[in-house]
Amino acid sequence: MSQLPTENPAQPELTSHAMLVPWGMFARQIGLVEALMQVPIPQKRREHLPQTKLIEFLVAILNGCAYLQDISRSAHPLDQDQVVARAWGQKKWADYSGVSRTMQASDENSVRGVERGLETVSRPFIDREVVLALRERDVLVYDGDLTGRPVSNTSTTYPDAAFGWMSDTVRLGYQAALVSMHSPTYGRLWLSVKHHPGDTVSVTQAEAMIRAAEARTGAQPQRRTELLTGQIVQHRTKLQVIETKLARAQERLEKAQERLSQVEQECQRWTGQVAELNAQYQAQNRPERPHSRLAQSRRKLAVRERRLERRQQEFARAERWLERCQLKAILSQAKLEALEDRLEQCTKDNRANPSPVRAIFRLDGGFGSGPNIALLIEMGYDVYCKAKDHNVVKSRRKCVTSTTSWQRVGKNAEMVAWRYQKIANCPYPLDVALERFHTGNQVRHSVLLHYGEDPVTEDLAAWFAFYNGRQTIEAGIKEGKNVFQMHHLKVRSPAGLAIQEMFAAFAANFVRWAAAWLHESCPDAPAPFNCSQPSVKKMVRVAANTSAWVFWQPQGCLVRFTELSVFSGIELKVPNSGSIQLPLPLFKSFVFSPI
Repeated sequence: MSQLPTENPAQPELTSHAMLVPWGMFARQIGLVEALMQVPIPQKRREHLPQTKLIEFLVAILNGCAYLQDISRSAHPLDQDQVVARAWGQKKWADYSGVSRTMQASDENSVRGVERGLETVSRPFIDREVVLALRERDVLVYDGDLTGRPVSNTSTTYPDAAFGWMSDTVRLGYQAALVSMHSPTYGRLWLSVKHHPGDTVSVTQAEAMIRAAEARTGAQPQRRTELLTGQIVQHRTKLQVIETKLARAQERLEKAQERLSQVEQECQRWTGQVAELNAQYQAQNRPERPHSRLAQSRRKLAVRERRLERRQQEFARAERWLERCQLKAILSQAKLEALEDRLEQCTKDNRANPSPVRAIFRLDGGFGSGPNIALLIEMGYDVYCKAKDHNVVKSRRKCVTSTTSWQRVGKNAEMVAWRYQKIANCPYPLDVALERFHTGNQVRHSVLLHYGEDPVTEDLAAWFAFYNGRQTIEAGIKEGKNVFQMHHLKVRSPAGLAIQEMFAAFAANFVRWAAAWLHESCPDAPAPFNCSQPSVKKMVRVAANTSAWVFWQPQGCLVRFTELSVFSGIELKVPNSGSIQLPLPLFKSFVFSPI
């Protein structure tokens, strides 16, 4: 153990989780601790408040704990660190079992309370980044993705877990729908995360992700109601054609029914006549000759029976055609009603949005279906995505000949593009590019899709680079799994799982906000604390798990890393109040230019 410093009159305290101390002070300054203390949790208080254990759960995630029991059973137990508890405004921490019981006791109201609290704390930071992004680039760039949270395939204790596609295989677990925003200050900010069963697929989540992102940023583009209006007009015309076919199908069925009924009556009449004649012949002991009346009646009955079979087949075909026409009419009517509902909602959105912005949504191939792309376009977004349907790749490859000129866009990537192309189930023309990747002796193909004002076909290298810029969300997902240990689900209750997802996404933002605040508060601090965007991995895995002496002072505290720390000798003077920059004034009214 290092020798106690003597030059400072304040009595120092030793912590094994140095970075959690300034983070706790920052959390109190931005109102995070106060917000979480208001979360309703239906659990009685014994030694600790339930809200204290909720805060402890967040601190454990910020500490990079892989398992909940690490709170109490790691080499340096978090629940024994009174210095960290003091920094976070708590008297002391609970054992990990108490945290587990609190998460088990949490319910839907607790989840909503956590969501409200985190949103309130996050809004000033997000609003500021929205303003800066629009001022610097005049556009907001969103990235969306769905990532798996697998558990053991034999587990039976995880609620609502389901088998789905995760990590290139079928696994039992959950899916998390995530949306991030490109941030001028922090690089990446998580806007929303939603917890779903493992069988959830990307194509079902596009609109929910858009709405969640807009709710967080408070900004949205102008809805393209003119496109929706045009689609409704076209669809009404198609519906009229379908209804005309339906009427003809109904008429055809009625005629087929009449013809069938007529033949059935004739069959009944000739069947009765044959039976009557046969009885007479038997009674009179007369032989049935080839040209006798009985033989002629049998032949006429056979003709009607064959005709009956044809009429039955004709009726069945008319019935099937009517069913197909009815189904088409039902689906077409439902689609028309959905378009009209969407137009009504988009019109309301536009009326409530006096300052629309330009926004881009980048998505991977799982979201790239025709209906999803059409939805994004109608909601006003510029769209960058990959095609979901492999048939799109096949059709584009057929357009390539030996004379096609490919443009190199990466080390092993080439592209060729076309403008104003249509894909299945999307009524709007798109920019389409076929990608070709050379990996050893193998050649892989995929298709990029774009809708928007950028002339992407004129600079394929820029298109390729901008779309692949969505690797920032993939890096964020990897950060969540490896730094904040989201590949280990620490709780097994529905509310606890949802809270863990929200806390992990918030933690990634929080570390970035705290780093910028600390950089401004301690401008003379050496590396890595002299950077407003330090490595989150280093801050969590190293700085939050190393030892330091903490000197409490009226104006804040002094954190001095011990000689056993990789940051030995570095001092951080952490103030009780810092220069936390709030969003620019009059954000809603004047910062956006109407489109």
